[in-house]
Amino acid sequence: MSAQGSLRGIRAAMMVAVVLLPALSPSTNLAAAGGTISGTISGTTFQPTVQEPRAFGYLLGDVLTQRILLQDDSRNVGSVTPPSPGRTDAWLERRRVRTETDADGRRWMAIDYQVVNVPTSLTQIALPALTLASSSGATLRIAEWPLSIGPATPANPFNAGDLQALRPDRLAAPVSTAPLRRQAGIAASLSLLTLLCWAGWWWWRNAHESARLPFARAWRQMRRMQPSTGPRAQASADAWVCLHRALNETAGHVVHAGSLPGLFVRAPYLQPLRAQLEQFYRQSAERFFAPAPTADVYPLRSLCEALYRAEQRHQR
Repeated sequence: MSAQGSLRGIRAAMMVAVVLLPALSPSTNLAAAGGTISGTISGTTFQPTVQEPRAFGYLLGDVLTQRILLQDDSRNVGSVTPPSPGRTDAWLERRRVRTETDADGRRWMAIDYQVVNVPTSLTQIALPALTLASSSGATLRIAEWPLSIGPATPANPFNAGDLQALRPDRLAAPVSTAPLRRQAGIAASLSLLTLLCWAGWWWWRNAHESARLPFARAWRQMRRMQPSTGPRAQASADAWVCLHRALNETAGHVVHAGSLPGLFVRAPYLQPLRAQLEQFYRQSAERFFAPAPTADVYPLRSLCEALYRAEQRHQR
């Protein structure tokens, strides 16, 4: 074989190797290409596109977010098992892990970290490296991301003269209580005046009703004319006449046993006392017109009070 033929064979072998190497080493070529692959990934390990937070200027309590690309037009790794929340080191705590979709329709995993501790001087730390498994079988490797954190104040601010010395607590100005006492007195006076007005109105209403309403007048007169003389005491004739007068005034005419229905038409609120009124008129007829009136005691006072209460409820 000539030297020129040997050179042609070596060149052909090198071209075949260049063609076959990407197929034999997919993970190596993914890393070299920046983690770009078409279609759904299965059984590969690669570094995805990551949007890292800024690398400086963090203080105690700050929250920073790391975003990892899961799906775009050229790659879809499926669902990814998120890392567990909790402290990652002495400085950071992993908090929420969520999935977001941007305006271009790309799906990202967003991981929040919070600074929970700071050193006494400016220090470099790093977001932890992650290895995430996806439902497609692909493995995502995210490298550490360095950043700096610092204290909120210098270590010895007062000795260094950077800050002024702490000032004593400022005493609050005393609040004058005279306006409050004056307002409380006015409120108490108005409350007392309201109670007195209610009491005066209640007394006036009862006095007015006792002078205007028939049974109220009868009840007031009966309490004066019939002293308490024992349970078997008979009511006087004036007490019977007083109650008859109140019934006649309520009905607008003289009422007897036969005209009781007219009384109930004029004063329907007396309907519940119908049986007592019928008995009253029977007892009244025996007392005033029977040759030998019965000696049974009739509860005239109780009936008068019941009629007064019924009249009072009707007026209200």
